[in-house]
Amino acid sequence: MNGRDGEQRRIAAVVYNPVRVDVPRVRAAVEAAATLHRYDLLWLETTPEEPGQAQVGEALAEGASLVLAAGGDGTVRAVAEALRGRDATLGIIPGGTGNLLARNLGIPFASVEASCAVAFDGESRRMDMGVATAHRPDGSTTEHAFLVMAGVGIDAAMIANARPELKRRFGWLAYVDAAFRSLPTASKVPVRYRLDNGPERSAHVSTILVANCGALPGNMELIPDGELDDGLLDVAVVQPATVFGWLAIWRKVTWENRVLRRSSVGRRIIRFTDRAIRTRLSYLRGASVELAVDAPEPFELDGDAFGDILRLELRVDELALQVKAPAVTAGVTAPGRRPPHRRPAPGARRARSETPAPPV
Repeated sequence: MNGRDGEQRRIAAVVYNPVRVDVPRVRAAVEAAATLHRYDLLWLETTPEEPGQAQVGEALAEGASLVLAAGGDGTVRAVAEALRGRDATLGIIPGGTGNLLARNLGIPFASVEASCAVAFDGESRRMDMGVATAHRPDGSTTEHAFLVMAGVGIDAAMIANARPELKRRFGWLAYVDAAFRSLPTASKVPVRYRLDNGPERSAHVSTILVANCGALPGNMELIPDGELDDGLLDVAVVQPATVFGWLAIWRKVTWENRVLRRSSVGRRIIRFTDRAIRTRLSYLRGASVELAVDAPEPFELDGDAFGDILRLELRVDELALQVKAPAVTAGVTAPGRRPPHRRPAPGARRARSETPAPPV
């Protein structure tokens, strides 16, 4: 597109959820950044029936090279799903409860203006996406992309039980309320699982999470080795036997994974104290994961409920999405974000996939 001065102009589309963002503030911040970086804008509003995929199709048809997702994790996931494998770049203006991908990329979510600056002028990087194929109790099959994690078990029940009014008022803390209401009635789920077409194993789990990256709200580092561009999925198998087991897991994901692992002394402490926790929280890794349950179980993707499954197949679509992130300069990484991963040699990729979770 040529502007009035004859200069080639770029198009940025804004796919926004009017329920999740302050539209006037977002519009003002985006228009200021677009003017500075010489973009023409296309505004596309989501609806409950069209959460983002159709709007991205319209944006691409209009020639947009940058698509901004302004909303919660559901809006970001829907926009990214439609951008999967395309040349256009995703920019994120967080406005949701968890802001999961924004946290893992180090995108500011407390300031619309700061996130707009990253969306227009940040570093473009490619990241993996997860693809989930759900086999439903009625015999149907659906496929969905995800950016951060998929889960079966108490996390899916917790998400289904989260009260919308609390999510609007208190953000991710609404999930704490949902967790306390879900735990008393939760029972362990018998799960059969397979990594990378390996042997099938079984376990009774409270939840099993398959993640593309590992940072969660509340300063939790669920998957300490999770990387957005390593061509692998990390699996967390959670099997606490008592309330004290849950407390041990909480300590691990908030203290050990996030703080102690950052120093050599801390890593030595973990080696001496981590043996008991391994029976409650174990980590696996592979490029593909298959999960099967005996009775219908709910599952979630990136913090949204997606109904019930009997079997779930998950795989990596390597480097399928181009996204804007804070730039890494002079060896300094933006808070919450790791530098781009150095991809392992093919033979080294399956190193952790053969470690089974302890059955309970």
